[in-house]
This record gives sequence, C-alpha cells and structure tokens, in this order.
Amino acid sequence: MFASDNSYILDVQGLTIVYRTVYGKLAALNEIDLKVKRGESIAIVGESGSGKSTLGLSIVKLLAPNAIYERGKIILDGQDITKLSSGQAASLRGTTAFMIFQDPLNTLNPVKRINIQMLEAIKSRSKHESKPFNEEEAYAEAVQKLKDIRMPDAESIIERYPYQLSGGQIQRVVITMGLLMRPKLMIADEPTSALDVTVQAQVLELMRELQQQYEMSIIFITHDINVAHSIADKMVVMYAGEISEISPSDILVKNPLHPYSQALIASIPTISKSEGRLNAISGSPPDMINPPTGCRFHPRCPSAMPICSAQSPRATSKDNSEVRCFLYG
Repeated sequence: MFASDNSYILDVQGLTIVYRTVYGKLAALNEIDLKVKRGESIAIVGESGSGKSTLGLSIVKLLAPNAIYERGKIILDGQDITKLSSGQAASLRGTTAFMIFQDPLNTLNPVKRINIQMLEAIKSRSKHESKPFNEEEAYAEAVQKLKDIRMPDAESIIERYPYQLSGGQIQRVVITMGLLMRPKLMIADEPTSALDVTVQAQVLELMRELQQQYEMSIIFITHDINVAHSIADKMVVMYAGEISEISPSDILVKNPLHPYSQALIASIPTISKSEGRLNAISGSPPDMINPPTGCRFHPRCPSAMPICSAQSPRATSKDNSEVRCFLYG
C-alpha cells in the first residue's frame, strides 16, 4: 500500500515499458506520468503506434508476455500494479479496474449464454466482497442492469448467445458486465470504432450518464478527437510512447500548445471546408526500436530547433496545461 493522495484512483509515475522482439527492444512507453482523479474522465489520443493501448493494458497488467515493465510505478487504488503477481493483478481486474476492448465480442465466451457470463461476473464480485451469492437475486440484478442501459427486451437478450447480438448490443452487454463488477476505473479502448454513428452516439451518452451515476473514473482511448472531446474532462496527447500534452478538453481543442497537438487538431475535417486539400501531418511515425534522439516529434515538427534533436524536453505547466516542448520551457 502507498500513502498517496486518496483523491486519485490512478497515479502513473515514470512508467517505461519495452517489448522484446527479434529485431531488438521496442520502446513502447517512455517515462509516462499520469494521474486520474476519482470520478474523472480522461481521453488518450494519438496516432496508431503512439502507445495508447499499451498504456491501457499496462494498468490492468494484460500486456503480452514479451513486455517488460522496465521502470516506474502504476499505483491503482493504492497498490503498485508493477509489483503484483499475475494472480494478485487478476484479483483487481473487474472490481478495481475493468477494461472494454476494441472488439467487444472477444470479451465474451461465444459458447456461453449472456446470462451465464453475467452471473459469473456477479459471483466473482461477491467473492471479492466476501458476500454470499444468490443466483436468483443475481439474475434479477443482471436483467435490471441491462434495462438501466436502455437495452430493449432485456429478458430475451440475456438468454441469447453473443453471436446472436448486434455490435451495439454486444457493447452494451460488456458495459453492463463492467457495471455488475462495480469497478472504480473503467478503461475503454476504442469502444465505438466498430459501431455506426447513431449507436456510437448512444454508447457515448450512456457512458457519460453511468460515470455520473456510479462515480466511476474513465480512461477513453481513441483516435477520434471529436469523440474524446465529447466524453472527457481532460485529454492526453501521446506520440511515440510519450505524453506530449495534457490539457482540459475545451482548452486543448481551442488552443493546443504542442506542435503535434496543433497538427492533430488542424487535420480534423470540418464541414466548412468547401475546397482545398485536407491538412495532414508530414512524415511518418518513428521506428520505435530506434526512436529519434531528443524530442521524438522533432523530425516532423515545423517548429524544431537544434536543441530538439539533442535533448528530451521536460513537462512544463502553462495555462492549466502540461506540455513537453522547448517552445514553452
């Protein structure tokens, strides 16, 4: 246990994670510092390969076997996840932190009916709370939770197999299973990317309501800044395994500080663009086995200075934001 600030459900300190590959060590995360308050929602945005999913998986200790927690701490509800065994970390998954994956169908067992899997979730929670398990009461609770998330015909849905449900229905079932576990932190990795626009809006609205109702903290991982802005109190911009900027959502969208954040915002298509080409970020993400020296964005940065290739910038506070860039230090 750590005597950390109890107002934070998550406190990541100097986290560095590498993957062992046949080509050498791949630097997935480098010196990540991130805090999440209880009841707060944050969104992590960035290009593919920026380390967003690795960060989410590291919090619940579900990284691939070739991953190495090289340095740093992940203090989740007072416990350092990096020091726990696989069994100890498993006991925290679901009750302390619950993760929704990009493909929710992979979360469910395809040969078990939905009701069996929901009852298993409640039974697991009961063991954690040292309370007796009553199957009849658990079944009623599962049906009620499906109704709470506005699932039509909940009594029929709960008797089906996962393959008999639509994508939106499966996502709602997975969210319901998370609620049945009553987690303090919900990590959602691209939970709406496979859904159509209408269902996507419904799921986002549902998550906002559930966060307020159950006072959960949410980490929302996405490529879509518009989605991130709609659900998150705060946005975290990642690039090449590092955090470039942390800002309140409204501030980051209106006044991004880091050149990478500015490029991401500028690349968002708008309905007012009647002609001309869409803005794109020049260059390509770096090779993470041999990342650039200094600031990892400097080969693509229009504001790069000589110091950017020689030294790695530290986080600087400015206008309620934190930014890692020599333009502000």
